[in-house]
Amino acid sequence: MSGAAALPNSPPASDVSPAVGLVGLAGLLVWIVICRNWAGIADAFVLPGPRAPMSGPNAAVATILFTGVPMVLWSLLVDKVHLRPSTGIDWSLRRSLRSTLDVSITKLAGLWATWAMIGFVYCLCRFYWDGQFLFAMDVIVGAAPLLFLLSVPYVLWIDRYLIEPRDSAWHFGAMLIGREAWEPEQIKKHWRGWAIKGFFGAFMVSILPFGFAQVVEADLPSLAGNPVAIAEITIALLFTIDVQIGTVGYLVTMRPLDAHIRSGNPFLAGWVAALMCYPPFVWGLMGRADVLAYEVNTATWGFWLQGHDLLLWLWAGMLIALTGIYAWATFAFGLRFSNLTYRGVLTNGPYRFTRHPAYLSKNLFWWLSSMPFLVTTHSLTDTVRNSVMLCVVSGIYFWRAKTEEAHLLGEDPKYRAYHAWMAENAFITRSVTRLAERFRPRPHPDMHPAE
Repeated sequence: MSGAAALPNSPPASDVSPAVGLVGLAGLLVWIVICRNWAGIADAFVLPGPRAPMSGPNAAVATILFTGVPMVLWSLLVDKVHLRPSTGIDWSLRRSLRSTLDVSITKLAGLWATWAMIGFVYCLCRFYWDGQFLFAMDVIVGAAPLLFLLSVPYVLWIDRYLIEPRDSAWHFGAMLIGREAWEPEQIKKHWRGWAIKGFFGAFMVSILPFGFAQVVEADLPSLAGNPVAIAEITIALLFTIDVQIGTVGYLVTMRPLDAHIRSGNPFLAGWVAALMCYPPFVWGLMGRADVLAYEVNTATWGFWLQGHDLLLWLWAGMLIALTGIYAWATFAFGLRFSNLTYRGVLTNGPYRFTRHPAYLSKNLFWWLSSMPFLVTTHSLTDTVRNSVMLCVVSGIYFWRAKTEEAHLLGEDPKYRAYHAWMAENAFITRSVTRLAERFRPRPHPDMHPAE
């Protein structure tokens, strides 16, 4: 490719329409309004129960329905994603149940064994039964019987229309049963996908209640004129949007929605980089003072800027904008949000300006909100340590971004076209690419490659 002239005027078409995330966002906001005004609604309709805002964990879990159902309906009825070839479904097949029954039984054996093994890991790891994860375990234990029951009609139905019903779950089941040949690479694919869902699914559910309760219970009139308080509640709302829509993405990895996991990241470096950003592996990235802690002896941005009203409003606006970009980067995925997976190519929304808007906005947010270079002890040692540690954290996210690109570049020509287009046309990505090129070693003109 010779340069910008060889590239099209726009990036490749996105596999996700912008409307999917927007209808999910609308459903989420409607449910938040209902929960905040539940006392009045209960009185108006003479409903039983307490007269108070619904801010508990069960209401937070119910948000998944208000967020997910509109996205599913839009995807099926408007975008008609179930008709795409990428689903691997041919609705004209209509095989008989008898012809696919053996395949379905083998697949169910693989799925049930997988879920049992994930459950065993949950039981084995103590951190899943303490703190924020305890709520996630309660939800998963309650949902498990329903999941097992619904999997039977779903698998029996979908296998009649799959072009290749012997997928990775079938190969794992075939390995366990031992009657038919199976492929090791398919087993790896199966476990990469389910390891991602098992780990990140539990984490996402565990953090559902906190931001949701803060938003529902917020006393909005008391925030007037207070830039710090306004920023805090707005940021809480934006993080709630991120968590709720992201959780839906982990739960609906289904072929009829064209939201299935096509592949999990096969690179060990990708897994290490991603897991370093989440508990229990590195709690420091989540704010606790551990190995990569960058907020030791620091104060909030409101503390350092107090008394400077213009700066407070400016800082609040920047933090809200960065969090807004972060939330936008999540709901732009619609039903396909997930770490470490390839589930189609997203080229619209904030991904039109940079390949990694979430990582970029998140790291800028941390630098502006924590101000690691300012410490209450006035210690140069603390200043240097905090700043270096946050540089390391930002470096981990850069490494994580590169491993994700390596995965996607190997999976889809569309992503390769998007990657090339962004390097030449997107202002942020183009600027970073050209800056990086300045530091690349160049061969000496007098040196020649060995023959």
